Amino acid sequence: MPALETLQVFQALNRSPNARLEHSAELGDGMAAALWNNHHDAQDYEGPRHHTLSCYIAGGTGTFRRGQPDSKGAPNKLCILPADHQSGWVINGEIRLAHLYFSPEQFALGCITLLDREPREMQLHEQTFLEDPQQALRFRQLITLNWDEPGERLLTSSLAHEMLSHTLLGQVGKREGLRLRGGLAAHQRRQLVEFIDYQLAEAISLGQLAALCALSEYHFARMFRESFGLPPHQYVLARRLSRARELLRTTSRPLGEIALACGFASASHFTHRFRQVLGGTPGEYRQAFLR
Repeated sequence: MPALETLQVFQALNRSPNARLEHSAELGDGMAAALWNNHHDAQDYEGPRHHTLSCYIAGGTGTFRRGQPDSKGAPNKLCILPADHQSGWVINGEIRLAHLYFSPEQFALGCITLLDREPREMQLHEQTFLEDPQQALRFRQLITLNWDEPGERLLTSSLAHEMLSHTLLGQVGKREGLRLRGGLAAHQRRQLVEFIDYQLAEAISLGQLAALCALSEYHFARMFRESFGLPPHQYVLARRLSRARELLRTTSRPLGEIALACGFASASHFTHRFRQVLGGTPGEYRQAFLR
């Protein structure tokens, strides 16, 4: 879960005397959200280590990107600011905008699970004043939720996952001229994904995964991180929690049964991990979807 003080785009706005933070929340799973007001300002972003999705909620018709004064913002326009990008902005007049921040690890997880591609070979396309009514509607739904109330914060997290998936499916492409070195072969990566998803109810050891690729545990762990963008234990936990969220939303199975089905030793261990990552309990998550 990213601490807001580590997010460079968030902090750049937070330091501005003209910008006012209406609300912010860490949503778990490497994501955070913020709602801002700003006026008559200028902002520069220099190589942030996180990705940012931005939607203009109101105003913005006097806002432009430095060097591109003929292209202006407007309500429902979106910007996609990848990690490591550089941009400068001039804000004339009043603006209200919502941000969704997500980590490189969450981007990597989406590349693997949604796109079946190595994160290293994929890039998020930078976009300025994009028109995407479906995504703009999600942003407007996002800001109507109470991020301080546990159940609604969990709904916010689920909506943020939808927004990230939409972005990955529509705004990610292959890096040109990239020659990958190291890492796992594509067939090994697919074999691991299938094995982990099939074995989620069982204990999965590093040795088991390494043996599938005929590698030592040390060498495997390094190559897995290169190909998956995160270490094996973090990937397995993310898949377990994803399966648990699906079962909580779509079934009435008892929490203890879901815990075991997703590879957690007990209901209490499941609840601890779930709260640690998502900021709420499995019961609160299920209740949020029954409203």
